[in-house]
Amino acid sequence: MTILCVRFQPPPAHEADLPALLGVLEDFTPVVQALPPDGALADLRGAERYFGRDAAELAAVIRVRALAHHGVDCVIGAGPGPMLARVALAGARPGETCAVPEDPDAVAGFLAGKPVAALPGVGAATARTLCEYGLDTLGSVAAAPLSTLQRLVGARTGRELREKASGIDRGRVVPNAVSRSLATERPFARDELDPGRHRRALLSAAGELGARLRALDKVCRTLTLTVRYADRSSTVRSRTLKEPTAHSAALTGAAYGMYEALGLQRARVRALALRAEGLDPAERASYQLTFDPRDEKARRIEEVADRARARFGPHAVMPGSLAA
Repeated sequence: MTILCVRFQPPPAHEADLPALLGVLEDFTPVVQALPPDGALADLRGAERYFGRDAAELAAVIRVRALAHHGVDCVIGAGPGPMLARVALAGARPGETCAVPEDPDAVAGFLAGKPVAALPGVGAATARTLCEYGLDTLGSVAAAPLSTLQRLVGARTGRELREKASGIDRGRVVPNAVSRSLATERPFARDELDPGRHRRALLSAAGELGARLRALDKVCRTLTLTVRYADRSSTVRSRTLKEPTAHSAALTGAAYGMYEALGLQRARVRALALRAEGLDPAERASYQLTFDPRDEKARRIEEVADRARARFGPHAVMPGSLAA
């Protein structure tokens, strides 16, 4: 076990604290890959030798430091590779580390009974296709003929899927920074069932992100939605925007689209978070020309609203649905 996959569990008002939490991991290894909004991968191969402890022991120290320095608990999965560590994370609980053994037979046994959707990179459409043909567990996928998988999901995807289901993890931890992102979260006072309130929270969050991006003269390429539920589980969806933008209306539309695609029905939502990623200077961004006067008018109104907020406060101008 040399790779840790850590998911921090910050309080609702601290969605943007990931850079500080990554510092806890960086005290042990420089090879840390941020997984916004609240996770990270850490390669501990050098740290195991340096500290004379295995990954599970280092994981326990990391958990204690996160609690002591930031008041944040975390769940941790450990494995020989990044993919296996992510699968292990799904079975982890606060206060313990779920570890995948390094022995190939043990890895195959660990994966065999898990549903295909547990494999990172397998989306709902792929999982549905495989299940329609009786390939509903990773064990059955690993045992299926390669030609069958390639016929169902394509040549490259089928080959990669069979390798991963067999426990072959070719991934690596790629150090990156989380500074090229902005995040905001809207927690609810109590677990919220009303889709209308969910949409108002997204409207508010997207408006805040847009205003912050414009204040920094930045645009974002990707928007990520995190839905946190009452049972502490969460769903994360990302969407690459048609063009880099800081326009609140475009961010709101993307957020609504991801939310509606989840098809939540009577879901008890504890918080909604949005993260703008892939930030670039606004002057370097290219835009599709538009001759729609309504779009131009909306952008002029947005500029006026930004000036009003800068002078009179963030709540000086807001959508009517949020003022109620």
